[in-house]
Amino acid sequence: MIVEVVLKSLVVGALGGAAIAAGAARMFYAPKLQGMGAFRTIGEMNACNGDPISHLSFGAGFYITSAAAVVGTGALTQDVLHRVLPNWTAAIVSLFTKDKTKRPFENIFLMMVVGAFVGAFVFVTLNTVSSLVPIQLSTIAKSILTPAANNMITIVMPLIFLWAAIDDGKITGSWAFALGGIMQMISGNALPGIIFGILIGSNAQEKGHKAKSTVILIAVVIALILAIAYFRGFHTKLITQFFGGAN
Repeated sequence: MIVEVVLKSLVVGALGGAAIAAGAARMFYAPKLQGMGAFRTIGEMNACNGDPISHLSFGAGFYITSAAAVVGTGALTQDVLHRVLPNWTAAIVSLFTKDKTKRPFENIFLMMVVGAFVGAFVFVTLNTVSSLVPIQLSTIAKSILTPAANNMITIVMPLIFLWAAIDDGKITGSWAFALGGIMQMISGNALPGIIFGILIGSNAQEKGHKAKSTVILIAVVIALILAIAYFRGFHTKLITQFFGGAN
């Protein structure tokens, strides 16, 4: 059993680590557009700025919390991909790169190669720890960590983003508050709506609501929200809520 876990973790970790590390390096070459998911990773790597100790210690903090989470839930958290792998890879690359003309973690090929080894190590250690933990201890940890993680995602994070939106101005705050409330009703998590509101509000504050980019962004967001509502069956809930009692 443990041998199978190690072998699978080596393969998946190497492939995932190479892809994640190369993708993290490529973020710094995006010409004008950047995916929303890159904001956090690129900001944290910029903060460490190629210093091996900073990258290593930053990743280590989330490695410990990820190890605790995998014990309780049996699953790797997003911090492994967003924070541990890129920063540990950057730490090793920065430590052994002599050419300092540019930040070492911007070397896509080198990050990919080192990331494969880092990914294999991280996946093997975390999955091995998870497989060796007694079921009773895992159950206890799950009962504590799962509610904490859910509260972080559904309560704490939306409040932090909403605070940032309100701080950005009345327009951004209003859009974030409105779309956050709608997404809370649809999915039970206001965070996606708040992020949509920040994007629309920031664009509207800069260019105005009549600008072509703002109108297109509003249309896209509305289409996305309607699609989410449909596939989550929100329309049936509304019909049941308003007309179910009449039957």
